[in-house]
Amino acid sequence: MPKPFTKPAVAAAALATMLLLSACGGQQDTAAPDGGDASSSGLSGAVVADGSSTVAPLSEAAADLFRDAEPEINVTVATSGTGGGFQAFCAGETDISNASREIKDEEAEACAAAGIEFTELVVANDGLSVVVNPENDWADDLTLEQLQTIWAPESEGVVMNWNQVDPSFPDQPLTLFGAGTDSGTFDYFTEAVNGEEGAIRADYSPSEDDNITVQGVSGDVGALGFFGLSYVEENADAIRAVSVDGVMPSTETVQDGSYTPLGRELFIYVNNASYTDEAQVAAFVDFSIENHAEIAEAALFVPLTEEQVQVAQDELASLG
Repeated sequence: MPKPFTKPAVAAAALATMLLLSACGGQQDTAAPDGGDASSSGLSGAVVADGSSTVAPLSEAAADLFRDAEPEINVTVATSGTGGGFQAFCAGETDISNASREIKDEEAEACAAAGIEFTELVVANDGLSVVVNPENDWADDLTLEQLQTIWAPESEGVVMNWNQVDPSFPDQPLTLFGAGTDSGTFDYFTEAVNGEEGAIRADYSPSEDDNITVQGVSGDVGALGFFGLSYVEENADAIRAVSVDGVMPSTETVQDGSYTPLGRELFIYVNNASYTDEAQVAAFVDFSIENHAEIAEAALFVPLTEEQVQVAQDELASLG
């Protein structure tokens, strides 16, 4: 379960992020995106990231802003899912693994066996959102118990209509879309809703690409799906989020901890050797934390809190 977030003190968080690079001694100075007259450090090379499709828009936004400061550094972002990303990361194929959940014990063990040492950084917050078709005029708020009725393994082939979820709902076939099994979103949702990671009915349409879920839900009035808050905001004309136990997913409810149990942290895992030995990797990671608020806003995520900034600052300083 995610740790509760406290609402950030904006000025303090801004000060903390401004101090980050000086705390990470020896790393290249990269300008904030709005610096205007700052010049490139002259660094070049590649930064390779893979993993969560949920976190990918955040890394892509960071890469776009970073390109203004360091045009000779090529940042690539692939989306093989959180699990697939960790496989590549622990094989030494990537510098950064994007993850919408924490690394599993067996994944950490695979990295250790391969000699890959890493640092976990929280880079943003998210509200895992439950979405319906815009023409759905009956489900504005769902309880956690109703979500369990819909998604529980024992509901497979049994709960097939909205009126089985609640007698007040219409006689409308229920069609389900969501994250695939290699996704951290899948792991998080199943544990939060059904109490066990991986526990879910099999008769839904899974995909590692959240855009497929958007298409599925937008095309069927009886559809329901789940994915991160950013996809809700990006596709507001195609799908509609519902509240869970009376609380809507938003920046405020994620940061203050009231959107529970579906509020969560988003992560990147950094190969320590890449960070310490390849200046372009360190520059990109430092930039991502230093400019977390602008990056989160560009990617429609919830920014870090003051406490999360401090933790990230301390983690990076330990690698300096």
